Amino acid sequence: MSADNPQAMLVYIGTYTRGESEGIYVYRLDLATGALESTGQTAKAANPSFLAIHPKANFLYAVGELRQVEGRPGGAVSAFAIDPETGGLTLLNQQSSHGAGPCHLTVDATGKCVLVANYGSGSLAALPIEENGRLAAATDVIQHEGSSVHPRRQQGPHAHSITLDPASRFAFAPDLGIDKVMIYKLDLAQGKLVPNEQPWAAVKPGAGPRHFAFHPTARWAYVINEIDSTITAFAYDATEGTLGEVQTISTLPEDFDGDNTCADVHVAPSGKFLYGSNRGHDSIVIFAIDQTSGKLTCVGHESTRGETPRNFGIDPTGAFLLAANQRSDTVVTFRIDPETGRLTPTGHVADVPTPVCIKMIPWPR
Repeated sequence: MSADNPQAMLVYIGTYTRGESEGIYVYRLDLATGALESTGQTAKAANPSFLAIHPKANFLYAVGELRQVEGRPGGAVSAFAIDPETGGLTLLNQQSSHGAGPCHLTVDATGKCVLVANYGSGSLAALPIEENGRLAAATDVIQHEGSSVHPRRQQGPHAHSITLDPASRFAFAPDLGIDKVMIYKLDLAQGKLVPNEQPWAAVKPGAGPRHFAFHPTARWAYVINEIDSTITAFAYDATEGTLGEVQTISTLPEDFDGDNTCADVHVAPSGKFLYGSNRGHDSIVIFAIDQTSGKLTCVGHESTRGETPRNFGIDPTGAFLLAANQRSDTVVTFRIDPETGRLTPTGHVADVPTPVCIKMIPWPR
């Protein structure tokens, strides 16, 4: 068994700890059956609602989605070591996220820096990673400015995620509050985010951009818009770090007339399909990706067998999709049809309190 041909994945599940949850839960995914089995390990943390794994898979980083930590305003980012024998997590240290309600973070491809998006304050921060995996204090903090048309949700900036292109040259930060995907150059030597020559790509007013995903070829990128339940496809210039809109498409069936907000978006490792989560319709929307234009065609929708699929994960082999139903306290496993992209429930369901983020690594390493 090897990481190149794994038989299992180690699954880390971030949660909200406002109820019964204690923090980050560790599960094992059987790549033959889709079964999820608890390892019995839990890392205690406060509202670790989003996770990111170091490219060497030896460290994990988690936001602490809070308005203040230890009496100081702002949320936190925590560093954990991953035990190479058990996959368990040991807290290394914690740093300020320099903003309220951090909700998303990412690690660059070299493993030198964590970038974090603060939803509450509409800001970003860059935190260097030391050789032992610990986080140093932030070397850059950027405050977004502006507003948009929604009277309640867009009165100010709300940075909802930050995603690096495959080369880790450019960072993309969808801001729900200002209807822009902000674009930065990543200066790893200085630990800085520098505004790009194209400083942003706008979406439709009131769309509310949330999460962002690249096609494996890096020819296209996609943002899921939370408020108006759409996905915007962009052509991507990897040399200049620029985005050009090619399509915006609904995530919902034509006959749906209830309330819905979108959450997460991922491209299958094959590059043939894109998936997005609907909260309200409580489904995963499935799109086929045109390999010439990057445009999307809806294949269908699959119920997540639960309420409020906040986030979901696709295992690196492309065999399974794991949906985190936040309000149902379940993670449900679906098998992905490699030819059609459609999802079939495996019948395996894990009971996890308030699951909101799923990250996976091949196991054993």
